[in-house]
Amino acid sequence: MPISTARQTAYRILRRVESGRDFAVDLLQSPQVSELKEADRRLATQIVMGTLRLRGELDYWLEKHSGKKLDYFDPEVATILRLGLYQILFLQRIPKSAAVNESVELVKAARKRSAAGLVNAVLRKAEPLHEGGRGGKREGKTEAAQIVRSLPAWLAERWVKHFGEDGMKSLANASLQVPPTTLRIAGGLVGRAEIQKQLVEQGIATRLGKYSNQALVVESGSVQASPILRDGRALLQDEASQLVASLVAPHAGDRVLDLCAAPGIKTGLLAMTLREGLLVACDLSARRLRTMPSLLYRTIPETVHVLPVRMDAAQDICFSITFDRILLDAPCSGTGTLARNPEIKWRLQPKDIVRLAELQAKMLHNALQALTPGGRLVYVTCSLEPEENEQVVENVLKNSQGFRSLPPSGITVEFPSLTPLFDSNGYFHTRPDLHAMDGFFAAIIHRMPL
Repeated sequence: MPISTARQTAYRILRRVESGRDFAVDLLQSPQVSELKEADRRLATQIVMGTLRLRGELDYWLEKHSGKKLDYFDPEVATILRLGLYQILFLQRIPKSAAVNESVELVKAARKRSAAGLVNAVLRKAEPLHEGGRGGKREGKTEAAQIVRSLPAWLAERWVKHFGEDGMKSLANASLQVPPTTLRIAGGLVGRAEIQKQLVEQGIATRLGKYSNQALVVESGSVQASPILRDGRALLQDEASQLVASLVAPHAGDRVLDLCAAPGIKTGLLAMTLREGLLVACDLSARRLRTMPSLLYRTIPETVHVLPVRMDAAQDICFSITFDRILLDAPCSGTGTLARNPEIKWRLQPKDIVRLAELQAKMLHNALQALTPGGRLVYVTCSLEPEENEQVVENVLKNSQGFRSLPPSGITVEFPSLTPLFDSNGYFHTRPDLHAMDGFFAAIIHRMPL
């Protein structure tokens, strides 16, 4: 029997993601996927993201129904079994027979014909877990176990240590949810009501962001095909990502340095806020820097000179000038974005957090040297891990003279609407389970005037 386009696409994407080279969200936005029929694109997206978010649960049932450990299976076969199990266990509208039969055909097409009988047997044992399905209503105990299985054991233990048992379960549950789609209006506050009205006419309902005055959160409808995105009047950007960039708060005429800038979403917001002046956008990846103009060309004011520079922020930052404002959006573990990038939790290892913290400390130290006396640096990660956040900032500042974190009193005056998102030490935190946005950390660092 033929294999549906949606399942073929989902399998190819999952294999590329599991190779460790790509992220699902990028592959699902590729031209090849965008050209699919809407129904196929939606199903492929649902299978890919659901399989990645629930991989721990799917592996539990894979081992239970097969009687074999996960490492027994070839990678291609394991991927197909997860894909099939996800459809049977969680997608009520898909007939079990279709999920089983097409998974068997997929394994044959993957040149693993000898595993076809095993795939068929394992999937036929599976029963839906959703309420009202052949598996019956789940007990609360089972749901709780599923939430915990959604995380690698080491990450669950780490979050219990930092956030408590209830906090770990709350974060784990949040990582299983479809995150909100949020827009940033490219023109800022002016025009947001008009954009919202135009979206309604396109069948897309939105609500205002809770904290960012540029944010619209999509509540229903498909915004990806909207001309408002195509013509640059709005961009896809999580509300927390908008907020951390707004903390830079440049003044007209400032010199601004955006480190680790690609793909340029925050760069565009900085340029819009700056209004006029110099904005140097740096990134290690020449390829990603080359893609920035296509994203930014409609949103950069003509009075802002944007200079892209290929540079490694972990090395000395050698400019002949210093900068009034610096944004360091440091490479990090990404544990605040697991709902959006679920593959992270299966790739990440404890040693990676140690390695990343060392890299972040080098970058922060270097960036501070490029800051003008009286200037501001905003250090940002999308990590929930203290080793990448508070500990990096405090360790670097302890060994750097003439710098201090902005105190809570100053933050309250400058950002009164964001006060609930700052802790008693003046650090900015968002959590997906508490704020319905990605998990971000930010520290505002001030260099003392001479």
